[in-house]
Amino acid sequence: MSTTGNSRIYAIIVTLLLLASAAIGWVFWNKSQAYQESLREQTALADSLTQVKLQLEQELDNLSQDYAALRTENESLQGQIAQSASIVEQKEIVIKQIKADASKEVKALERQIEDLKKIKTEYETIISLLREENRQLREENQRLTEENTQLQGRVEDIAKQLEEQIRKTQSAQFRATSFRVEVVRRADKLVTKARQARELLISFDLVDVPPVFQGPQKLYLVVTDDKGKPIHTANPINVTVYAPTGPVEIQAQQSKQVVLETTQRLSFSYQLEERLRGGSYVAAIYCDKGLLGASSFRLR
Repeated sequence: MSTTGNSRIYAIIVTLLLLASAAIGWVFWNKSQAYQESLREQTALADSLTQVKLQLEQELDNLSQDYAALRTENESLQGQIAQSASIVEQKEIVIKQIKADASKEVKALERQIEDLKKIKTEYETIISLLREENRQLREENQRLTEENTQLQGRVEDIAKQLEEQIRKTQSAQFRATSFRVEVVRRADKLVTKARQARELLISFDLVDVPPVFQGPQKLYLVVTDDKGKPIHTANPINVTVYAPTGPVEIQAQQSKQVVLETTQRLSFSYQLEERLRGGSYVAAIYCDKGLLGASSFRLR
């Protein structure tokens, strides 16, 4: 075979090899491009799903804050929150687990988003029910408050009537003025709550005491509830006083020997032996000649 023929064959083989190489290279390049495109699509999808996940997490954070506020209100209204609280606690654990999962896999993200959407729906249902329960509780509490206010008004009226009745039927021929009752606890702090009451301070003025009543006198402190029942004392003082309308049997908690003058300011300090219950009371001061003065007071 001539040299020229060999060269031609060699050229053909080289050309075929180059064509085959080019074809193979094109196939691999095409596959590479397709893979890169698929990878870009997967990354874009994962990024999109991550944004959806973050948005759901933010919405659930807001719902959690709404629930916390409604729960606080519900507890203040004395509602029954235990069941929904248990459900929410379980959901919060799942949310935290999902937040902690930093996976970028599409399947994992889709599963997490589905779980978050389900939790969001359950959260919204619980909040809706709790909001309605709170509304009903507010209305009920408002009704009870109005009824309690009316009842307190009636009780205070009864105490005032009792005070006036005592004054009309048992008053002595001279009376105390500037009558004041204070309820205190430790450190001389004034209070209005029954559970804090430790001591009663009763003060009053005696002005223009007739000469016939001046001199040594024994005064008595009587504290009763709004039904006229004396408050408890371990050593009650049972005595008869002689009011202008006739003899009156009283049960005093404390007595004091004084010397009456034309004008003076007197006081009693009585340490309560038992805690008083909430309600209205009447404090009255007697001498042997009847009632000197009385005043009602109320404890919450």
